[in-house]
Amino acid sequence: MAGKAKSMVLRIEGMTCNHCVRAVTKALMGVEGVSDAQVVLAENIATITYEHDPPDQHALEAAVEEEGYKLEGGAEL
Repeated sequence: MAGKAKSMVLRIEGMTCNHCVRAVTKALMGVEGVSDAQVVLAENIATITYEHDPPDQHALEAAVEEEGYKLEGGAEL
């Protein structure tokens, strides 16, 4: 039985264009446990969706930083 999907909003620093949005989206989707990632350039946020436990914060930070951006924390919805 599938669990109910949960979401978390992450603040991302350093995005300036649609290329940035694609890079951050791809990076977040590569983190174990993330089932979806929606990035909004105008608000400098990313909303990730996951099924069970929240993805590892350090893994999220590392994935975003590897692409040249900075993760400023997250809040569950």
